Amino acid sequence: MEPFRTLTGIAAALPMANLDTDQIMPKQYLRGVDRHTGLAEGFLHDLRFAAPGVPRPGFVLNRAPWTQAKILVTGPNYGCGSSREHAVWGMRQLGLGCVIGSSFGGIFADNCTRNGVPAIALPVQEVERLLALAGDPARCEMTVDLEQQVIVTPGDGRTLRFPFDPLKKHMLLKGLDAVGATMEYAQDIRAFEQGYFSAQPWLA
Repeated sequence: MEPFRTLTGIAAALPMANLDTDQIMPKQYLRGVDRHTGLAEGFLHDLRFAAPGVPRPGFVLNRAPWTQAKILVTGPNYGCGSSREHAVWGMRQLGLGCVIGSSFGGIFADNCTRNGVPAIALPVQEVERLLALAGDPARCEMTVDLEQQVIVTPGDGRTLRFPFDPLKKHMLLKGLDAVGATMEYAQDIRAFEQGYFSAQPWLA
């Protein structure tokens, strides 16, 4: 997994509340288990397309400049519902590398971390400010700096500090999934095993 440090790009506004993972990645796209290919089309499919291959021209991700969006600013409780990790895989495959909102489904947020995507939770008033900027094609570029924990918005000349879980931050900065984070303690684990089985050899 690639480390995440900073991301600068166009932000798209998706203010709908309670968008669940069934809507983010419909069931017909769950047949495969490839996190790198084949799921970009499925991301928000029924919102983006009127029929297979027929984009809805009014949907934000189908309109310039947001067709090139790298950051998604969402409504509350984004990613609620089932635990399907494909929702994050599809988001990444479409080119979205960070999601910002006032709240997220817990499993969805964990899946984001495990796939190199910061899910940044902010107070509602700050999300509303970012949604307004993201909805303006002249002011929609933002920078997310995870190391400094700031979001820079040139459109209104502001810099916003945000809280972030230290363990998730470490995993994202290092490009670690749950297994990789555990393996950072491999030497300690082996030392414990050796000591444990030396003291209780009948268990080896």
